[in-house]
Amino acid sequence: MSDSLRELTAAMHAFVESKGWYADDSPKPQTPKNLAISLVLEASEVLEHFQWGEAADREALAGELADVMLYLLQIASLSGVDLGAAVEAKLAHNQRRTWP
Repeated sequence: MSDSLRELTAAMHAFVESKGWYADDSPKPQTPKNLAISLVLEASEVLEHFQWGEAADREALAGELADVMLYLLQIASLSGVDLGAAVEAKLAHNQRRTWP
């Protein structure tokens, strides 16, 4: 994992921990399933910015994209996935693919 992804992941975990969401009795259990649901909900909020046109407010869009990335980082970390290596492997795989 790159240093920047490692730093972002650490900052994300510090934030989640500060809110008490990793506690066993948390009202927001941070399970991979719950986080995957949250990821899809946040991705839908990205799509909402383009619902009625091609342009989106850059600042609002940036916030939604950040939410998506934070959930990706958290799911990857809790699942033991090196997200940087996974992206590199997927890019290499896709480079060899052909599409009709």
